[in-house]
Order: sequence, then C-alpha cells, then structure tokens
Amino acid sequence: MMRLTVTFSHPMLPYPVLADAVLRMLAAMLIGCIIGIDRDLHGKPTGMKTLGLVSLGACIATMCAQGFSMTPSDDAGVSRAVQGIVTGVGFLGAGVILQNPRENRVRGLTTAASIWVTAAVGIVCGLGVWSVAFIAMILMIALMTIGRVVEKRLLRRWMNKPEDEREKYGEVEEI
Repeated sequence: MMRLTVTFSHPMLPYPVLADAVLRMLAAMLIGCIIGIDRDLHGKPTGMKTLGLVSLGACIATMCAQGFSMTPSDDAGVSRAVQGIVTGVGFLGAGVILQNPRENRVRGLTTAASIWVTAAVGIVCGLGVWSVAFIAMILMIALMTIGRVVEKRLLRRWMNKPEDEREKYGEVEEI
C-alpha cells in the first residue's frame, strides 16, 4: 500500500488575513452580482453569474499580486496584475460586442463596459478600498437606470423628427 503525503511550502494564511481576504472576495462577488441583476433584468448576455465571477476573479488576482497584504501597496506586481486584468477583461468584453452592418447598429457596448467596470470594482475590492467599491456600484446602477430612461426619451424625440431631418444628421461619413 502506497502512502501519499502532501506538504505545503507556504503555510495557511493567518486568521485575520484570511478573514479579510474572504470579506474582500465576498464584497467583490456581491457587488458584481448586484450589477449583473440589471443586465439579467434586461435580457443581456452577461448577468449576475458572469459579472460576479469577473469581479471575484479580479479581486483574487489583485490580492495575490499584493501578497494578501491587508494594506494596499505600491508594488509593481499589483500594477502588472491590474494591467493583465484589464487586458483579459477587454477580450471578454469584445466577445459581447456585435456589429450588424445591415441595420447600421452595434450592440453590446454597454454590456462590454459593464464587464470592464465590474472588473475595476473587483480590483478595488481586492485592494480593500470599500468606500470606493460601494460608491462605484451605486454610481454604476444609477447610471444604468437613469441612463436608460434618458436614452429612451432622446430616441423618442429623435424618431419624432421628420425623416429627411433624421437622414441629414444620421449620415456617417466614411474615411
């Protein structure tokens, strides 16, 4: 009978650091999920689970880069991790942007932007800057709620203009 032993080269995190890391991850995930509820309610391709995971992943990567320190650091590793998160999330966001040349429309830009901002909020949670994370969440939800109402009113106003006036201002010059 063969016996398997596992040794860890790094000890487990001390309880206060572990508790802080768990709080940061929970906050990141919850904020991402709250932002995702808006996307779910409007039938968008990313929702609660996706944005919760994006925020949680950004938080974990940020905490790893700063060595699970309970205080933010000016370490170059954190900067590189943030750059990597932003780049990776850019590819994820690009995957939800669709262009329909027949309708002269681009769809998914708000969803892509929400993925990007959610990752940024996850980074802030990973750094433990709670006030900025919660204010960013409130601002984002307010923008998506109020912005939707304003955009609908502007669209109705635009559609009430005569066809020739809409065509005059709606033409796009190609370079």
